[in-house]
Amino acid sequence: MSNNAASFIAKSTIKAADLDHRRKINFNIGKYNAVVPKGKEQFTDVLTARERAKNTKWRAIEHLDQYLEHFEKEITARGAKVLWAENAEQALDEIGKICKEKNCKTLVKSKSMVTEEIHLNKYLEKNGIESVETDLGEYIQQLDGEAPYHIVTPAMHKSKEDVAKLFANKLGVPGGLSPEELTQIARIKLREKYVEAEVGVTGANFIIADIGGIAVTENEGNARLSCAFPKTHIVVVGIEKMLPSINDLGLFWPLLSTFGTGQKVTVYNTIITGPRQANENDGPEEMYVILLDNGRTNLLDNPLTREALYCIRCGACLNACPVYKNIGGHAYDTTYSGPIGSVITPHLSGMKEYKHLSYASSLCGNCTQVCPVRINLHELLLENRHESVVEGDSALGERLAWKIWKTASLSRKMYNMSNGKLKNWFVNKVAGAWTTHRSDLDFSEKTFNEMWVERNKNN
Repeated sequence: MSNNAASFIAKSTIKAADLDHRRKINFNIGKYNAVVPKGKEQFTDVLTARERAKNTKWRAIEHLDQYLEHFEKEITARGAKVLWAENAEQALDEIGKICKEKNCKTLVKSKSMVTEEIHLNKYLEKNGIESVETDLGEYIQQLDGEAPYHIVTPAMHKSKEDVAKLFANKLGVPGGLSPEELTQIARIKLREKYVEAEVGVTGANFIIADIGGIAVTENEGNARLSCAFPKTHIVVVGIEKMLPSINDLGLFWPLLSTFGTGQKVTVYNTIITGPRQANENDGPEEMYVILLDNGRTNLLDNPLTREALYCIRCGACLNACPVYKNIGGHAYDTTYSGPIGSVITPHLSGMKEYKHLSYASSLCGNCTQVCPVRINLHELLLENRHESVVEGDSALGERLAWKIWKTASLSRKMYNMSNGKLKNWFVNKVAGAWTTHRSDLDFSEKTFNEMWVERNKNN
């Protein structure tokens, strides 16, 4: 068992028994579940809309090389600089060079899972640069020294009382403040940073090939401020976020908002196509776009797992997953948690180290049911399991157990010899991992074959 697997089992065991934690996340997820059906009403035929979106992402991923090159050509024509990063180290190195060139002391950053993936804040801190999260949820998590808990709602596991206590401890404000008062305090603190920052960093919800632009979706406006106030704007985005055309946003923006938060469309939707032009008064003087691979081509290389690159990071599968709702986001010890995280992380970070995530599933299929782009998530979890076995990542005890089971199953005589008591003893006592978190199995004393023979022996 890898250290990552051992950590996951330990953390998930604790969180599964923490009823207060479960109450908080189910309360917050319940709010989303109540409004998502209302958001879906904007679609005449939501299934057709989802199928169209899946087909669009299929086209984008199948021709990704061509679309990326066209995107680079279009956006560089307007003065932006495109940098290609094969891994997190290359991306961080490029960001470090830019910050050094701009003599950056303070950097503002909007909500971005891909910058969490490369651990940008830790890198900047080591290099003496203050990195400030400007999304309220991310700001709360940064104050608490925690990673995001959820793809869409970083502080989902915290109650308003938890946040009030955190602000009192970290910012020296009075305790017991209301959510409105807490938001105003964060607003005042962050507005100062926008003016101070030499560099602003954002992610991108979508890359648009035909116009050479990036599309950013948000509800607070912090991404707009992060890319408009500082003189230098850096975009860090995974190569899979590609859309062929600006016309696709009319479908993808409503799908993302509805399945993510239940809204018809989010409050701020921005398309950025380069730095400030000669005839413009606002915007950054320079813009850099870092296109990140970091294991995504591992998914692309496999025709079966390639479908996972269709993900638009709405978080719907997390809200639907019974495992996530019991153990929460931090138990996964990964940037991307829940079903989609369990699918992509073994390919991004190593199958041997993270294969256990693909087993942390009930395979109920609810994640597939709610995915706006109809990714067959539960089937991809099974594919990961298969791939880990083929690659030889399964434990010796596991391989021996399956070999014994296969041998017995192919022999009627051997199968009938292993009566219920023997099976119960082997599964519940010898293979004790099954009963660590489950009730004992109770096999029938006789096999179906034996009962059938007894019933029909006189016929």
